[in-house]
Amino acid sequence: MGKNAHEENRMQKSLSRNSIVIVGTVLAGVLLVFLLPLLAFDAENKSKMAKEVVPKTANKKTSKTDSKPKTVTIMASGDMLYHDVVYGSAFDGETYDFTNDYEQITPLIASADLALGDFEGTINPDRELAGYPIFNAPEAVVAAIKKAGYDALDLAHNHILDTGIDGLAYTANAFQKVGVDTFGVNVPDDKILVKKVNGIKIAILGFSYGFNGIEQTISQEDYDRYLNDLELTKVEKKIKAAEKLADVTIVMPQSGVEYSLEATPEQEETYHKMVEWGADLIFGGHPHVAEPTEIIQKDGEKKFIIYSMGNLLSNQRYETLENLWTERGVIMEVELTKNGDKTQLTAVKAHPTWVSREPINRTFLGYPAYDYQVYLAEDYLKGAKYADKVSEEKQQRIETAYHEMLALLDIQF
Repeated sequence: MGKNAHEENRMQKSLSRNSIVIVGTVLAGVLLVFLLPLLAFDAENKSKMAKEVVPKTANKKTSKTDSKPKTVTIMASGDMLYHDVVYGSAFDGETYDFTNDYEQITPLIASADLALGDFEGTINPDRELAGYPIFNAPEAVVAAIKKAGYDALDLAHNHILDTGIDGLAYTANAFQKVGVDTFGVNVPDDKILVKKVNGIKIAILGFSYGFNGIEQTISQEDYDRYLNDLELTKVEKKIKAAEKLADVTIVMPQSGVEYSLEATPEQEETYHKMVEWGADLIFGGHPHVAEPTEIIQKDGEKKFIIYSMGNLLSNQRYETLENLWTERGVIMEVELTKNGDKTQLTAVKAHPTWVSREPINRTFLGYPAYDYQVYLAEDYLKGAKYADKVSEEKQQRIETAYHEMLALLDIQF
């Protein structure tokens, strides 16, 4: 082969290699154009996925925190019965002052996570003030009850119609206006009262055996709209509805025989049925004296009944009725604990009370006026903080009330 042929062949090989390099470079560039966005997208997604791990970890921590047991302390007490001499003695000629009535039990009531009371009467400024047999108290009682620490009041009782439907409505609104809930009457509607306390939902219901015949003076429409009686079909329906709304259902029924220290067979049967339907705690009232307690086992859990808590405040006492039990009452304290989805009764304690009535230097309608105070009986036991603040005779009367009350209640928890 000649020189020119060899040179041409070399040049062709060189051009071929250069072409390969150029093509390779172009292909690499094309690949980079397509791959760089893909790599950037992949890196961004990996970054996002890494960030998403944080909330999941945080959620797990929140879940662990939420799974810790929750507890709630509930207190309930008996009838607040404002006889004319009770509210009349609080009038100084210009204003009514009821704060002294509950001053000594306020620390206990205020310490509860949820405190329930029973206001037996009405508040109606369009009617005359009155005590038995028609109860209509001054509106000033509202502030005193609120100050004592009560969160909700039962208005399902036989005196709620004493001043008519307008009195029923005014009573409920007067308490609600200051932040004290009411139950047992349907004002403003028939929704079940549910209180969420410390993460535990508590439904509260009230029912009365009757309304002293005054219900005959109102329409059937008003009866159905405002009142809750102990007709068992309605009671069952309401308790079952409450169970769907809450972790715990409390019922405060008004039933039984006045001044009887024992529950009637009808009370026992009715209250047991309430437990069967879903009630967890039953705080009974109406007899104006205390009645025993009972623990019922249902589905491996304890349910509590007190058939009557007696009077918290009234003029019923030995000096007026020759009945020592009418001046005695009890504040029930119960503890509930929620673990996961399960809420159980974990403690029960009774705090006996006693109503002190001491003469003061004024009169009411020509009769002596008195200073009424609800005493926490445990504070007057020998050696307790107030034992030496009263006469020996009074101290012994209170101490006797304390021990006899605990014996009657016979709490077996």
